[in-house]
Amino acid sequence: MLRWILGGREAQGSAEKSPVLCIGEEQPKNWFTELQVLKGHFDIVRFLVQIDDFRCASAGDDGLVLVWNIETGERLQELRGHSQQITAMTTFTCDDGLTSHTSLITASSDRSLSLWDPDTGNRVQTISDLQSSVKCLLVLERLCVWISGGEELCVWNKDFQLQCHKQNHSDTGITALIELPKNCLAAAMDKEIAIYRLTVSTDSSLSVAEIRCLSDHQDQIRSLINVNDGLFASGSHAGELILWDAIDWNILAYEHILWEESQACAQAEIRLAAPKPSEMSIQHLTTNGKLILAAVGSGLYVYSVLSKMVVAYRKVAHDSNVLHTMLLSDSELMSCSEDGSVRMWEIQDLPLPAEPASAGFFGMWTFSRSNKQTGAPIKKVTDVPNIRMLELTGDLIGHSGAVQMFVNFGENGLVTCSADHLLILWKNGERQSHLRSLALFEKLEESGGL
Repeated sequence: MLRWILGGREAQGSAEKSPVLCIGEEQPKNWFTELQVLKGHFDIVRFLVQIDDFRCASAGDDGLVLVWNIETGERLQELRGHSQQITAMTTFTCDDGLTSHTSLITASSDRSLSLWDPDTGNRVQTISDLQSSVKCLLVLERLCVWISGGEELCVWNKDFQLQCHKQNHSDTGITALIELPKNCLAAAMDKEIAIYRLTVSTDSSLSVAEIRCLSDHQDQIRSLINVNDGLFASGSHAGELILWDAIDWNILAYEHILWEESQACAQAEIRLAAPKPSEMSIQHLTTNGKLILAAVGSGLYVYSVLSKMVVAYRKVAHDSNVLHTMLLSDSELMSCSEDGSVRMWEIQDLPLPAEPASAGFFGMWTFSRSNKQTGAPIKKVTDVPNIRMLELTGDLIGHSGAVQMFVNFGENGLVTCSADHLLILWKNGERQSHLRSLALFEKLEESGGL
């Protein structure tokens, strides 16, 4: 573990570490120069949720939910109750106009759902013996209800009482849920997106009905996100990115991300097989409303919502699949990977001459259905004006296993979780040094030392 913290890390996987991505000790744009290792889990930590400005909760395959103070690194609560791995976790804030309290909802492979009070560590409510494991959770704070997705879609009130449910017919079940306008929901089920509408009756009872099925993806949907009030996006295992209208659910843009074959490969007598699915799969999408950042295999891809075109890319951003991403601003972003690294990136102009085609991010991209692309012109990244590059500006070395995700607390730090059973709290070293100096001066003044 020590050699990891000191910066010595070997690539985890068969791919060699690209020399382009080697970054030395001088990282002026990487302010995370101080780290604190948080121990408490004894299996893979897969989920992090922010409770408030100074607390987060972590959960994973050990069935534990731990609440942390991210200012001090102190473990505040240990929530025990699930007998198998956690499959989903979210916060639930119900505001009755007078008071507002944030709780935690967890789902587990033990086919149970639990409501926790993170202040006391108590399990307030629990639902056992569900028909199947819940794979995703969605809170509708406006209606003060929450929704669980798995083999069926269930709507619950704040007291954990089932309001209505709808069986689905997909073998994989519901894997992702997002809220849409006009009391509608979008649920990802294998290759399809089902649109549901919630109806509130005069007696305040709820009902749910499927009103539309979107079958435009050619492979399993891996990510589903809200972009803004009028748009949402989905990404598939085959590298399809679709931008949807959130009101009428029509396709606004279709982008198929394909790897570009190198010249040597094209001239080879024996053509290589198609890229492995993991090389094209969109594992994660994130957005700031203007840009969409996609984790595609081990690469990163930035798409402009306004212009509906690629604005930046990095074909090989990590040594293994990217698992989670975040846009810090319109020009800065972060990513983490199965290779154990967390990296910071900046969108910069491509050098001239532009990268060779073999280093491009993808070979062809289109804006309409793939089955309508017969005879469509092929566009390469280097043919597109104003295309930009992602430049590595920081490499956070600390984890020895796949980094599952992270949560950003702004100036208070960054929290990462990993398959190595650890959380790491990353801090701005200069700011922390300044805070310690202030605290020392205050203590000296109180004791009359100054």
